[in-house]
Amino acid sequence: MRWSRSLTLPRRGDLVAGLSVALVLIPQSLAYAELAGLPAVHGLYAAAVAPVAAALIGSSPYLQTGPVALTSLLTLSALAPLAETGTAGFAAHAALLAIVVGVVRLLFGLLRWGAVSYLLSQPVVSAFTVAAAILIIASQVPTLIDSDADAANPFLGAGQALAAPGAWDAVAVAIGVATVLLVLAGRRISPLFPAVLLATVGALLLSVFDLVAVPVVGAIPAGLPPMDLGLPWEALPSLVVPGVVIALVGFAEPSSIARRYASMDRTPWNPNREFTGQGLANIVAGLFSGLPAGGSFSRSALNRLSGGRTRWSGAVTGLVVLAVLPAAGVLADLPTAVLAGLVIAAALSLLEVRPFTQAWRCSRPQFAIAVLTFVMTLAAAPRVEWGIVAGVVLSLAVHLWREMRLDVTATHAGTTLHVWLSGVLYFASAPVLEGRLLALLAEQPDVDRVMVHLQGLGRVDLTGLLSLRSVIEHARESGTDIELCDVPDHTVERAERVLGDLLRS
Repeated sequence: MRWSRSLTLPRRGDLVAGLSVALVLIPQSLAYAELAGLPAVHGLYAAAVAPVAAALIGSSPYLQTGPVALTSLLTLSALAPLAETGTAGFAAHAALLAIVVGVVRLLFGLLRWGAVSYLLSQPVVSAFTVAAAILIIASQVPTLIDSDADAANPFLGAGQALAAPGAWDAVAVAIGVATVLLVLAGRRISPLFPAVLLATVGALLLSVFDLVAVPVVGAIPAGLPPMDLGLPWEALPSLVVPGVVIALVGFAEPSSIARRYASMDRTPWNPNREFTGQGLANIVAGLFSGLPAGGSFSRSALNRLSGGRTRWSGAVTGLVVLAVLPAAGVLADLPTAVLAGLVIAAALSLLEVRPFTQAWRCSRPQFAIAVLTFVMTLAAAPRVEWGIVAGVVLSLAVHLWREMRLDVTATHAGTTLHVWLSGVLYFASAPVLEGRLLALLAEQPDVDRVMVHLQGLGRVDLTGLLSLRSVIEHARESGTDIELCDVPDHTVERAERVLGDLLRS
């Protein structure tokens, strides 16, 4: 409750910023709902309630919560095997998934596990984001050119659409491309330039006055978001893993936004509190028939530049969308090519080569992790979460490989062999130690005493100590005395319990 009491009265800048963001969020939420395979209105439902819920508890005053491209793609990936896109059943599964994502984030926040947001390595997150952006762009090609495609993989679908140029709708292509160019130009002019609003209103007017004949969004139910608890709870086990993936991967963007602005303002940022706020936002979105939500870079930047200084700006954004919902039917004539253009423009901002070049210059193993994540994400589409899984598994493998690199050096002093250990001695590197010591003893048959110096060890676990004990006992049985010395202070107590009298005083 202390968190909610920290929310002060709104300022004029918060009101202006909230309204400005809402004008961008409304068309974007329609577009991201379409990307997720949902009827467009469900994007509006999430856009109305998620920002308000996040504003109650969240940590960052600038973070704008709502539907975002990456989370929408992950939603489509998770639900495609469970229900048919565009149906009420698919929407119900999406709402349940939002609740799962929310519960996971809420638990991480309440249990103070916010640091888990740092566990996904930057190469994995960056490579996945770039691959996902490419898939997002490919998924919008059929809509952009008004051509049918029935392939599950976005690349194959885009290929099918592009392979039949005679079926393209030139007007739809022109509207979509113009939308992309207008949004990109607007970014170069100023983050405050209302490119999304201009593209949306312009295309809507062309359609309303029958100046163009292109596919449109269609009927949008008017009214407030309906609360629905009649969700497909039997599908819950199938949504746990995707929910955890979305909760963690989808949190990378809002946490990055919040950390960046906190650093610029020299103010503290609480990841546990942000996790809790994002969790509550997703739970509420799911309860009101919305899709999983996250933090948006572009809308958060617009919020800050428009004068937003407290979390009221996010609440105002949601309230404006809520006020628009009864009149949402006016958006029925909005060309779908505009929505495709908005999604493509958002995805283009996620395309970055720099993470790959940085990894190549700084760490070849990290570069390999990034490349594998990138390739697996593209190859596994539409089940893009397997790209993350592959990246995490390879990251752990690289970590274990590095940990196993236990350096063992030796020098002679008569019949005494001095052995220095450097690195980490744990379950993965213990076999390396055993093999190296036994090899040294086999190479030096005249040695009758071995002094093992442990001061170079950074960490020693139980398996490592048991391995040392086994080597010492076997060597003594064969007539060679092995003693341990220079035991690190952080290991003395544990070593005494495991090795006992084998330690050299």
